[in-house]
Amino acid sequence: MGLPLLTLIVFSPLVGAVLLALLPREPASGVRRAALVFALVPVVLSGWMLARFKAGVADFQLVERAAWIPQWGIEYRLGVDGVSLFLVLLTTVLTPIVVLASWGDIQRRVKEFFAFLLVLETGMLGTLVATDLFLFYVFWELMLVPMYFLIGVWGGPRRIYAALKFVLFTMVGSLLMLVAILYCAWHVKTETGTFGFAYDRFLGLHLSAREQLLLFAGFALAFAIKVPLFPFHTWLPDAHVEAPTGGSVILAGVLLKMGTYGFLRFALPLFPLAVAEAAPVIVALAVAGIVYGALVATVQPDLKKLVAYSSVSHLGFVMLGLFALTPTAVAGSVYQMLNHGLSTGGLFLLVGMIYERRHTRRIADFGGLWTSIPVFAAFFLVIMLASVGLPGLNGFVGEFLILLGAFGRWPWATACATSGVILGALYLLWMYERVIFGPLVHEENARLHDLTGRELAVLVPIVALCLLMGLYPAPFLTRMQPSIDRILARVEAPAVVARR
Repeated sequence: MGLPLLTLIVFSPLVGAVLLALLPREPASGVRRAALVFALVPVVLSGWMLARFKAGVADFQLVERAAWIPQWGIEYRLGVDGVSLFLVLLTTVLTPIVVLASWGDIQRRVKEFFAFLLVLETGMLGTLVATDLFLFYVFWELMLVPMYFLIGVWGGPRRIYAALKFVLFTMVGSLLMLVAILYCAWHVKTETGTFGFAYDRFLGLHLSAREQLLLFAGFALAFAIKVPLFPFHTWLPDAHVEAPTGGSVILAGVLLKMGTYGFLRFALPLFPLAVAEAAPVIVALAVAGIVYGALVATVQPDLKKLVAYSSVSHLGFVMLGLFALTPTAVAGSVYQMLNHGLSTGGLFLLVGMIYERRHTRRIADFGGLWTSIPVFAAFFLVIMLASVGLPGLNGFVGEFLILLGAFGRWPWATACATSGVILGALYLLWMYERVIFGPLVHEENARLHDLTGRELAVLVPIVALCLLMGLYPAPFLTRMQPSIDRILARVEAPAVVARR
């Protein structure tokens, strides 16, 4: 047996969290450096994973398998394919960036903050590579605990309310998904004589159309809340506004993608007959979320809340692409998951940096920042344009592929969704104009200091990746496409029979 690379990637942050917990609290600078080192280990390991990943292969690669609870057919099974590959990389890259960004933001209980962040990384990575549904559910629930503490301990004035709302919303959907998983495992036993939670065994189930619809609803609710799909989005603005900057970046950059990833990995291929029935409803909700999120973002007076509502709009595009069920649109959706993690994560980082200087997020309190902090303004411009979807930056590729692929299947819905692109440019450019340009009305803004070396180290990798993904998307798309095609083949065949 070879080196268990995926196990090392998943559990190295957890080991780092344990070691961090054993360190003395003082000096805090030593804790911060140790946390950064522990967060960089998965980056190196995931880079090795990328080097070993074979492009053009649809199957799971680097598979690891061991008996866990054999009497119930539960196994420890990990694997990575083109769908999860870059989401794993996004997670491992964003985590050390968040650690570095939090050096100035987190001043109390420093050790506990970074330990919870590393535990959260293990939960996210395990969710992305688990190929046993019971193991997937364990990692899915594991993500809740550290995120609850990150918001509830280090958040803003209404942090307890936001943390509880986040947990309650997520747990309601998760429990229904657990019921659906258990039903599928029981069905495996009735068909084969033994329990099983393996992904491939669930794919082989023979379920009636009614069973598929009910099971799809159980999975879809859990994933829709996590996305969040309109109208299940109401927990998100509170969580973002109250979370510390690092928590907001991880929440927007990775945690929300667990919902869209769950739809693509589980809900679509496991229940293809239900997908054919539910697709019009999901597409309608996705388009409603695109327009609603953009309109509400436009009128927000708070920078962080504006970026939070922009996530509702941008992830509506991802959902539209997934349920267009065409190779182009789904590839665009997976690409847009990565784009959103970079551009929206970058916006939250920038909002956090300006908040550290002014201790306000009200747009009206700014203006004229190009004069006082031009380097900050330049980075803000690039990341804001990436979020708008300017050609040459990463956001354009994902949105273009989604709209191109979805138009043939849902022309009217796609036409309505296009308004979200226009509205996105409106609220982001208008926000930028009010914050960065104009006269220096407030004296406090004239005395601001520009980006430090640490802050440049945080932002440069994000801008570099935005440019790379905008100018050269081929290496990403060629590795995604075979796995996407395989999932769609599973979805389309029964759906075509059902339509006939």
